[in-house]
Amino acid sequence: MTKYQVLVVDDEEEIRDAIEIYLKNESMTVFKASNGQEALDVLEREDIQLILMDIMMPKMDGMTATFQIRQKKNIPIIMLSAKSEDTDKILGLNIGADDYVTKPFNPLELIARVKSQLRRFTNLGSAQMTEDELQVRGLTLNKSTKNVAIDGNEVRLTATEYKILELLMENKGRVFSIEEIYERVWREPYMNAENTVAVHVRRIREKIEINPKEPKYLKVVWGIGYKIEK
Repeated sequence: MTKYQVLVVDDEEEIRDAIEIYLKNESMTVFKASNGQEALDVLEREDIQLILMDIMMPKMDGMTATFQIRQKKNIPIIMLSAKSEDTDKILGLNIGADDYVTKPFNPLELIARVKSQLRRFTNLGSAQMTEDELQVRGLTLNKSTKNVAIDGNEVRLTATEYKILELLMENKGRVFSIEEIYERVWREPYMNAENTVAVHVRRIREKIEINPKEPKYLKVVWGIGYKIEK
């Protein structure tokens, strides 16, 4: 059984300690940091599989730390914040977070989201028995190596972005509703997650499209959902 290593980043010691208890009850190893800079230092030393990242912290806030982490690593990041406005959620997702939990949070919900992200990340990293490549003109996705390239140039996607693109490329031309994308990729019931899906799609477009405002691969079908153009 895999023993996951999780990094909890929050400037409040009580919150770090409480989350540590929940995670240890799930047999996870916990590392803690009180600000973004400490988090970056831990990542240099330890093999971390998931990060729980607070937003408002001294020295280096969670947004800045997440942005810097995304330059090098694709491990899942769940943002924690007392702020509940959609703009904060969208900003966090835009800079590379995979999920967002608002304080005060339900411990069971937090653990469920952690497990969901770890499953997705583990499945993404697991080897396949045979090479299986999907291609749409200059866009290629290799299901064996988990590499994505556009016109031969490798594209770095997060685990969530990869799963969305893989779903759409496996079903070229088919339109998926936002609800269907969410439930297939996140593997949990859809509940008001329009912004979550839309932000991830926007990030994929920014990475695979020459002009994201006029995409030639990942198309929106207004009022219905998204598809990969054949």
